[in-house]
Amino acid sequence: MGRRVLLIEDEPNIIEAISFILSKDGWTVHTHADGETAVDRVRDGAPDLLILDVMLPGRSGFDILRELREGDAPDLPILMLTARGQQRDRDMAEQLGATRFMTKPFSNSEVLETVRALAGP
Repeated sequence: MGRRVLLIEDEPNIIEAISFILSKDGWTVHTHADGETAVDRVRDGAPDLLILDVMLPGRSGFDILRELREGDAPDLPILMLTARGQQRDRDMAEQLGATRFMTKPFSNSEVLETVRALAGP
């Protein structure tokens, strides 16, 4: 099972919470907060799983997702996070190739279950 996750998120409290939850479960968690350099970070880090926020400084998570799916990471499991839970955001994430979509706020157990499911057996 993949055990390296890259969390691209700019809210310190979300970074801390997800890092704690996943580290406690045995994951190696790397974090990045800048949308402009996010694609390079994914390429350089070769994570087994990506957790990607929609609203980031410099570039949206949707743009990052589009570039990853069209380029270097067509099969990388990607969990999109957003504070906006509108259906159009879910539809856009699905159309661009997000593996899963989660709305903030979320429960610790929801994050852990989703990450485990995305990582596979």
